[in-house]
Amino acid sequence: MPKNEKIKGKNFLKFLKLVSPGTSLGQGLKIILQAGTGGLIVVGDTEKVLSAIEGGFKVDCYLTPTSLAELAKMDGAIILSEDIKRILYANTQLVPDYLIPTGERGTRHRAAERMTKQTGCPVIAISQSRQTISLYQGDMKYVLKTLPELISKANQALQTLEGYRATFHEVLMQLELLEFQDEVRLLDVVKAIQRGQIIKKIKEEVERYVVELGEEARLIEIQLKEIIGNSLHENRQIIRDYAKKDYEQAFRQLQGISMEELLDLTDITNALGHGTSSENLDLSVFPRGYRILSKVPHLPSAVIENVVKALGDLPSIMNSTVLELTEINEVGERRANSIKRELERLKDRALLVTR
Repeated sequence: MPKNEKIKGKNFLKFLKLVSPGTSLGQGLKIILQAGTGGLIVVGDTEKVLSAIEGGFKVDCYLTPTSLAELAKMDGAIILSEDIKRILYANTQLVPDYLIPTGERGTRHRAAERMTKQTGCPVIAISQSRQTISLYQGDMKYVLKTLPELISKANQALQTLEGYRATFHEVLMQLELLEFQDEVRLLDVVKAIQRGQIIKKIKEEVERYVVELGEEARLIEIQLKEIIGNSLHENRQIIRDYAKKDYEQAFRQLQGISMEELLDLTDITNALGHGTSSENLDLSVFPRGYRILSKVPHLPSAVIENVVKALGDLPSIMNSTVLELTEINEVGERRANSIKRELERLKDRALLVTR
């Protein structure tokens, strides 16, 4: 099974949110863990689940932390409704197919892993001896962290994120200057995208901590938003400016690159459609102009699209006249003057900042 850091998937994150502090299930799990009773909980009463259980008795009551903890004192498993609002059965025995492979050693955890693989429903195993809560869903396993551990890891990730955000800002300023001077190499672009994608990966990591922390994550959420700012939008615009192939395809390919793979710059050049040769990093490239035009105040995205399609790239946009701009769909004289004025201002600022 994947390690905790590899956990992905909207369904699993939704499940993780349901067991976070502040929820009825989360509070019930905490009481069970503190009481040292252990337990097995299956979420869902599908036909597959019901055919893989024996014995026990029907409960069919609303889930409360206390009722869940009391029923967990029995040896058998608890079956919850799919929406985790009701306790349906208690003291049941899980009898999944014993031929299903499992890497777990303990009886409770082996049953949990086999049950989720057989039914597709999430299973929670509370270990009495290890004092841990393990979540199983499909082929994934996740061991819940303690609140102090989660907060510590989240704060460490935020500090790392802040450092990368500062570096990304510096790289962007340098890239902007090179774009106005028509001196951009593919290496400059790739370095910017590399940092932008790393920021995105760290953000996703912090967001998983936020989900797991539940109501305890308010301060971390605020800090995350402040640090991120518009950096992800900027990164997306860089990809759009320099992707040689379909922009959305390049973006999806970059999404699939792991943190470790991001260290290899040729993986990024390949995603952009520039091949895998390191020699290509010295190629001169020109931005289409999406990122710079998006900095022009009150300029609709549809107009930006029209300007880029009509003129092709940023150098051509910079060299265009007001008259040429007015001939573009939805660009009147007033807007054309505004575009020219703002682009010159952005250029002067880039030159001034880097002196």
